[in-house]
Amino acid sequence: MEKMKNIVERGFVESIEAKQRSLKNNRESLIRAATLIVEAFNNESKLLIFGNGGSAADAQHIAAEFVNRFMIDRPPLPAMALTTDTSILTSVGNDYSFDDIFSKQIKALGMEGDVAWGISTTGGSANVLAGLRVARDRGLRTIGMTGSDHGKMSEVVQVLLEVDATNTARIQECHITMAHIICELVDYQLFQRL
Repeated sequence: MEKMKNIVERGFVESIEAKQRSLKNNRESLIRAATLIVEAFNNESKLLIFGNGGSAADAQHIAAEFVNRFMIDRPPLPAMALTTDTSILTSVGNDYSFDDIFSKQIKALGMEGDVAWGISTTGGSANVLAGLRVARDRGLRTIGMTGSDHGKMSEVVQVLLEVDATNTARIQECHITMAHIICELVDYQLFQRL
């Protein structure tokens, strides 16, 4: 029983400490990321979000916060997760490569002025990096979310949100916290109320 209590306490302490470091290291970057999204929405552009595994679930979660609502009742905002259409994902993965599942969707759906938000806890997911590269080359604005070993992500994004942690669970916990903060910042900038 004592060992299990230690596991519980360690999980909370590690998460809190990672979030404190994320606050210190990302305060300005969070504001920049939210401002890119606001500028896109104000120009009738959209937000495309993508990642793998838990990051795919986060992409869907974040898109839902924008399309439906976050903390206030307001008009729906144009965001979509590129992780949800199983027919697209499996046909591209089967006919070409799993590395192409996001880049082909960005080529098909992304327009100059849109925002591409890639999520990878390692910063090294080949398909996320490929999507961000295509987005950058097509004139989309780019946001990347990663862990402390950000891989090549810092080379392909305008705004990097980096969690100073190596434990995947702690990185993901910080990612969803930062995503919620971005949602709140976007709502505030667009509607000046919370």
